[in-house]
Amino acid sequence: MLKAEEELGRELFMSLDAAQWGKALISTRAPSDIITATDERVDIGKPDGLPVAEMSVEQKALLLRLVEEFVNNVRLEIADSYMRKFGQQGIEKIHFAWAGSAEPRKGHYYRIHGPSLLIEYDNTQNDANHIHSVWRDLENDFGIDFLKRHYQESDRHRRE
Repeated sequence: MLKAEEELGRELFMSLDAAQWGKALISTRAPSDIITATDERVDIGKPDGLPVAEMSVEQKALLLRLVEEFVNNVRLEIADSYMRKFGQQGIEKIHFAWAGSAEPRKGHYYRIHGPSLLIEYDNTQNDANHIHSVWRDLENDFGIDFLKRHYQESDRHRRE
């Protein structure tokens, strides 16, 4: 499971030249888990890593394939809608970051982060044999409890 996400992420990182590698590598040690964990709201700050604007055409195509790999895990109509939105916002605003080893079966983490997108992939547990990943739409996050927010913000439901 998540074989393509593993292989495409590493292929993208390994395709970088020395200057790009220096920007993309945010730490030589991978975090022990995805950074956003189960947080209801994502507050990860500004994107770190290598801006897509500094990638070659081939590298951009790899990044797009990687994003599609995550997005296509949901129903087709949701995936298609999100990819249209993603395309309209512009891939140039996305950053790719890597932490940890580039070697297979060694702990590593990567993140794809832009204005409305956050993908985290972490493979550090059980000798890099246990993956955690998340794809979050930062404008319409799946983790947000909309009913709870409605009750908190609606005058009709506020209790004095």
